[in-house]
Amino acid sequence: MSVTIVGSQLGDEGKGRIVDIFCDEADIVVRYQGGDNAGHTVVIEGEKYQLSLVPSGAISGKVGVLGNGCVINPKTLFDEIDGLRERGIDPEIYISQRAHVIFPFHKVADNLEEVAKKKKKMDAGTTGRGIGPTYEDKSARRGIRVGDLLDKNLFWEKLEYLTQKRSKMASDVIGSVIDESFDLETIYREYCAYAERIEKENMAIVSGDFITEQIKVGAKVIFEGAQGTSLDIDHGIYPHVTSSNSSSGYAATGSGVSPQIIGKGEIIGIVKAYLSRVGTGPLPTELEGDFADDLRERGGEYGTVTGRPRRVGWLDMPMLRHAARVNGFTGIVINHIDVLAGMGDIKVAESYEFRGESIRVLPPTTELWGECRAEYRNFSGWPECDWSKIAESGYDSLPEQAQRYINYVASEVDADVIAIGVGPSRSETILKRKPFNW
Repeated sequence: MSVTIVGSQLGDEGKGRIVDIFCDEADIVVRYQGGDNAGHTVVIEGEKYQLSLVPSGAISGKVGVLGNGCVINPKTLFDEIDGLRERGIDPEIYISQRAHVIFPFHKVADNLEEVAKKKKKMDAGTTGRGIGPTYEDKSARRGIRVGDLLDKNLFWEKLEYLTQKRSKMASDVIGSVIDESFDLETIYREYCAYAERIEKENMAIVSGDFITEQIKVGAKVIFEGAQGTSLDIDHGIYPHVTSSNSSSGYAATGSGVSPQIIGKGEIIGIVKAYLSRVGTGPLPTELEGDFADDLRERGGEYGTVTGRPRRVGWLDMPMLRHAARVNGFTGIVINHIDVLAGMGDIKVAESYEFRGESIRVLPPTTELWGECRAEYRNFSGWPECDWSKIAESGYDSLPEQAQRYINYVASEVDADVIAIGVGPSRSETILKRKPFNW
């Protein structure tokens, strides 16, 4: 039995806290794409945990798996594991031997690429963590996988070639490479130490085999997506996207399980009650000025990974309709309803004005999306409340204005609302039904 959690917008929708909440009934949580460019925050009893690679279920003591679709920075992974152990949590984490590995030169390449693209306004606003170049090496069939690290002779051969290749690519851009990020022997020693730890802690697995066998004996599995659908490299606002497929279809490919496992389970879209993003590209509902600053502060809209202030805007229904079609939502969660409280009337982009016509879906290219102008529908705002009490009392205790807003969103994406987030803590969530009971 499975539940797949997917971001419906541009990331930062609150996926981590929902995974944590749904973990009560789960046994395993699987990350199936991305790397340490993700930023998932979990708050339990006032304690905040910020994770970028360890699956969010680790905080609740669930088994975590990093699937073959992920790219792994071993330093980040072990720093997070060690940090959790220092706080009394000993996560059980497994890594697919087919997952590709991020090296220091990938980060250099990432930043060089962004600088070059920025001059032509083509930059994606990446986190600079080396994610894109690692996926690039994967697609070019020169990447190094976790399984390769475990064979020292094979690892040396592959690393020697890749280091030379990446050094040449960098020198073509900046003239010379003297950075330690390209020093073959230094990298080899560092990553051999990571490989020894992976072996010592029995972390390396074939993720598809492991997950499938666990499901056969009754395990409940959450597939945890990173980023959001509009950042998907195929279905997002290309080129202002991430380097992997962040939609539900990749949950199977990126973990090694059958698509039937995903299709027979539940697919839950996580929606932020307004819009936010870190990075470049068009944003038809973008807000500016004092109102935007207020919303940003109220929502804590600063990147978990980068710390950069996020751009904010009104909810964009064409974007959500697109996400619903691409992912096949069986339910949605709407977060940050509390953030909009007391801010006056609320707007939603119900459609776009595009070249004299009204359209209700995303156009096929980002350039065309940049021509769109939001056509708004107004909703009465709702007052500030004691959100902890509302979370205890349930959905009917929400202000009527907020209920109308929530019901509108659900009807537009043709999916039931299964939970509403009214605060950062797991206790500040209204759960209408449990995910594994679909």
